[in-house]
Amino acid sequence: MDLKRKLARLNGVGPGGRTPAKPSVTEEQGGGPSAPSAGWTESRQEVTPASAIAPGASPSTGEPHADTSNASIAARGESRQDVGSAPAAVPRWNAGSVPVTAPEVVPSEASGAPAEPSRPQDPRVAALRRMLADWSQRQETSSARRAAVPAPPPPGPLPVEARTTPHGTVHVSERVLSPEHRHGSAPLAGALDVEGELVASLALQAELAGVDFQRMLFLDTETTGLAGGTGTVPFLVGLAWFEGRSLRVHQLFLRRLGEESPMLRVLSERMARSSCLVTFNGKSFDWPLLRTRFVLNRVPAPAELPHLDLLHCARRVFKHRNSGARLVHMEEQVLGHRRVGDVDGALIPDLYFRFLRGGDGSALTPVLEHNVNDLLLLAALLGELVRRFRAGSAGASVPSGEDPRDLLGFAGVALRARDYSRAQAFARAAAAGDNGTVGVEALALASRLSRKAGDPTAAAGHLHQALNAARGFQAATLHLELTKLYEHALKDLPRALQHARLAAAAELPEDHRRRVARLEARLARMAGAYSLDLPARPQRSEA
Repeated sequence: MDLKRKLARLNGVGPGGRTPAKPSVTEEQGGGPSAPSAGWTESRQEVTPASAIAPGASPSTGEPHADTSNASIAARGESRQDVGSAPAAVPRWNAGSVPVTAPEVVPSEASGAPAEPSRPQDPRVAALRRMLADWSQRQETSSARRAAVPAPPPPGPLPVEARTTPHGTVHVSERVLSPEHRHGSAPLAGALDVEGELVASLALQAELAGVDFQRMLFLDTETTGLAGGTGTVPFLVGLAWFEGRSLRVHQLFLRRLGEESPMLRVLSERMARSSCLVTFNGKSFDWPLLRTRFVLNRVPAPAELPHLDLLHCARRVFKHRNSGARLVHMEEQVLGHRRVGDVDGALIPDLYFRFLRGGDGSALTPVLEHNVNDLLLLAALLGELVRRFRAGSAGASVPSGEDPRDLLGFAGVALRARDYSRAQAFARAAAAGDNGTVGVEALALASRLSRKAGDPTAAAGHLHQALNAARGFQAATLHLELTKLYEHALKDLPRALQHARLAAAAELPEDHRRRVARLEARLARMAGAYSLDLPARPQRSEA
């Protein structure tokens, strides 16, 4: 039951938004239903004959009125309607002409008509009203944020064509994009300019260093859902590869369930001519699903190719943005491209099932466009990531306009790839561009890299610079690093003890007490040894 129906039920509103009719007086007394006849005046709880009202008497009591002439009423500033509509207690006449006092009613301010007796409001009604108000506000906010959606395509066939292959008929949608085509701020052809060594470092996959990225294959699928196993079918397999510097987009569409074999064989042939796969979450979803479909359809699976999953790269580089690593987020935040009228991924399975039940083929056109955009994003994102990672090479300067959060992400990736000079360049650039938490983390990373390079003095300098902006636990962590640095690398025990006393929040209490006690004991031993090494003072000779 939705919120609106529940609220109507608690308010006592019947179907269709109508208030149920209340029983008449005769029904309450067991006399059965009765309809008022002409000449009778009906109130909320009574039926009074109009002829029984004496001239000059009150319609409700039968008693003579006080002075209700027009002049008298005008002198009091009242109207006839006001006089006759606000009795304190209204008696009614029953069958035996015995007056019965009805409940007090409060006149309506707008119309002067009697209003219903007030009753305490059900707290559940108030809660449901608040929930409805919040829901309406969220709907309005979502509608305001949503860009203008273009008009739906006119009814017609699905924009795919049937092609005859040695394996059977496949349905294909194909287009070729020029070398100048851009997706957002990045050119698609930028993916051809990547270096294998940089891609291997960026992806932390050494096997990608020797891959020929001129023959890479971009892959993205649209499926019938996330049921898993045999319940998930890829009904659209999107492929893209470069021919020269132009990108060819080739989409294989499954018009009927059970006809996957020709589509899978065409995919296998294309993979045999490719050097690697480039996907987004393809290692966990797309390729395992396709491999299962090969087995279920008894089609020989193609040989495994080196697989570059850009989801893992994006998570490592853009993790400091705290906005997730969804494909659409990468598209908007990194490439500056916002899709207009894009179909929601959660609706795609339902659109396909409607098509299978005989629905209009043009309803799936937005699904094909969604898949094309995903493929274009793969090419643009690969070229953009490698271009920005290349900026930290030896002898190159990192652009000053880069986001410090991304620079810190690139520094962490370079550190894990053991490319220490590149990591140092990105860390220093991130520290120079941010004075907050990101800058502190960048300086701490620069300190680690300086220590690895055998320069403890520079490492301590980076930590002291970071302490200018660090607060709380982050500052305590920096003091702990300085304690270790001064104790073991710089051999400065007094300064090590000074920082150790400020690092209590960064370690367990027992560990902190042992560290401070050890440093104090070492300083005491050093002081004692120093006093023993002092030469004895010569005694003064007595004259």
